[in-house]
This record gives sequence, structure tokens and C-alpha cells, in this order.
Amino acid sequence: MRRSRVVAVLAAGGFAVAGCSAPGPAEVTFYADGHTINVAPIGNCDIKSGVCAANPGATGKLKVRPGRPVQISVPKEIAETPWKVTVQYVNGKGEPQPLKEDIITSRDRYAYTATPPAKDDQIVVVEIAQASVISRTGDPNDAEAVTTALWSLQVQPA
Repeated sequence: MRRSRVVAVLAAGGFAVAGCSAPGPAEVTFYADGHTINVAPIGNCDIKSGVCAANPGATGKLKVRPGRPVQISVPKEIAETPWKVTVQYVNGKGEPQPLKEDIITSRDRYAYTATPPAKDDQIVVVEIAQASVISRTGDPNDAEAVTTALWSLQVQPA
């Protein structure tokens, strides 16, 4: 559903800016409800080499009880770049709630905790997007952030 759209945008956006590549074997660690999983990117692009890779099977899965947070830990190669956390929730009735997005630009933050707004809310998807800032012309005034890697965690209610 949402993940496939993001992978398509990631791939199209990467090719549109003249290249994509893997930030290496970087993995994001997700921890929730006493369980930990390391997740490889589901898609990544290297703007220097022009190589893109998609790995939709890399999506992580964790069982998490309603109201419980998901903790995220990123390695240095992600923390030192801009990255975004997107969290999708459903309320106690199973109704989708607005996405929560936080952009991390401090370049020294290695962790994030996604917390449901209410005790009966259930986190269903957590995604981490790494960005690179590029300019098509070399002019810093037309620079834009482009997603170069994406990690996804699908939460299964426990």
C-alpha cells in the first residue's frame, strides 16, 4: 500500500536527479515491546555512481501492543545526514490517523522514539528516509533534498 508508493517515488526521484545508490549495508534498528530487529533499506540510491537498488523484502516486522512506543536507532552514516521519521497509526477503533512526520537535521542524533498519541492507538508503520541535498546545476540556490534510502517497519498488533 503506502510502502510501494514510497518505493516508486524513491526510484523515480533518484533517476530524475541523475543517479541513485546504496549508502552501503546500513541497517536501522527498531526496538519495541522487548523485541529488536535490524532492517536493511528497502530502496537506496547513490547520487554519485548513479546506481539504485530496491529490496522490498527487507521490510522489518515486529509485534507491538497498542499504546506501546517503537524506538529507532540509526548508524552514523544516517545520523550525519538529514533523515525523516514517518509514523502511521490507527486509533482504538482501527481508523487510520494522520501521519506523524519528524525531520531530523541535527546531524548528531542517532535515536528516535515513536510514541502513539493515546493508550489505545496502534503504530502500524514506521519508515526512515535518508536524504541527500543536491543541485542539478551546481548552484546552491536551487539545491533540494532528495530521498536516497528508505527503511520500513511493519507493525503487527500483539
